[in-house]
Amino acid sequence: MKYLILVLSLILLIPANAQVSVGAERLDAYLPLIIDKKVALIVNPSSLVGEQHLVDVLLENKVEVIRIMAPEHGFRGKADAGEYVKDGIDLKTGLPIVSLYGKHKKPYKEDVADVDFVIFDLQDVGTRFYTYISTLQYAMEACAEHGTSVLVLDRPNPNGHYVDGPVLKPEFKSFVGMQEIPIVHGMTVAEYANMLNQEGLLENGIKCDLHWVTCTGYDHRTNYSLPVRPSPNLPNDTAIALYPSLCLFEGTKVSVGRGTNFPFQVVGHPDHSSKLFKEDWAKFYFIPKPNEGSKHPKLEGEECYGKDLRGREIYELDQIELELLISFYNNLDRNGDFFISFFEKLAGTDELRKQIESGMSASEIRSSWKKDLKHFKETRKKYLLYKDWVR
Repeated sequence: MKYLILVLSLILLIPANAQVSVGAERLDAYLPLIIDKKVALIVNPSSLVGEQHLVDVLLENKVEVIRIMAPEHGFRGKADAGEYVKDGIDLKTGLPIVSLYGKHKKPYKEDVADVDFVIFDLQDVGTRFYTYISTLQYAMEACAEHGTSVLVLDRPNPNGHYVDGPVLKPEFKSFVGMQEIPIVHGMTVAEYANMLNQEGLLENGIKCDLHWVTCTGYDHRTNYSLPVRPSPNLPNDTAIALYPSLCLFEGTKVSVGRGTNFPFQVVGHPDHSSKLFKEDWAKFYFIPKPNEGSKHPKLEGEECYGKDLRGREIYELDQIELELLISFYNNLDRNGDFFISFFEKLAGTDELRKQIESGMSASEIRSSWKKDLKHFKETRKKYLLYKDWVR
């Protein structure tokens, strides 16, 4: 019996990652498709095959890589959120780098027309406002327009175990929300790409020649720990799990810790005069300062009092935590200055702001999402490539 208990304990300690192979690692599944073809890559530091970057692996396998296309944060991933990313040359390989951020979010004809495949391999985190899926849509549209195939190398969605949030309204479409989907969509990038293609959601209903390579050892219940940060301000599993909830604070006057060593793991504001900050957790404060992940952080140099969310049981998170947002609003709104215009783009609607301002509770707000979420889930399930959670 003691031996059995020991074995079971060891099994429970094995991380899910040990059993997962991401699409990029399954070379046998896609090298035959591209070995004699010209390819362009949409990649960043998360595009790894084990310890090697996908670019290096493909070159070692004699794949003809023509160019690299870089999303928000750049090819090496050092640019701030929203910062202009420049074209350039990769010093290691000599390959040209084309920025897909700034004014050039959609690939031009000259970016895709001279290759057979555009390979998309980015680690997503499963939210509508994380811009990699917007880059994916633009790439699919450009490839469809110019006769180039798309190959998605799939990766797990660390927030793929639930669906939640308001569904975007068309009038609030932007690069942080291009489709009528909820904030947390519960799909991998390959599943999402297939939905875009088959549901006619690309511009003018066009379709691209879409291929994908799935992960093995993964399903939507897997607690997957990312081996590398997907962007500069999501440094660990806690930040990634809290991101769907805390990113909404980016549309307010509250800081989420950009400019600290723990972004998207804290929330705070210099105003500590209200009753909100008379609670025990008001003893916690942080000071945003310029760093590699945020050159000009919100509330730079100011003591921000608030809540430290590190140490949360992140794998229990299965909904957007509206209570925290409502609490900060109720205690910090001064003359209607809590929300900034960006909030409605992040929320994908003006209804959430109005609901909070009217005093609705978190449960009442969630109830208002049910109809739209049910409709989205019915569409979503048609394109799932992995076993889903039981609901």
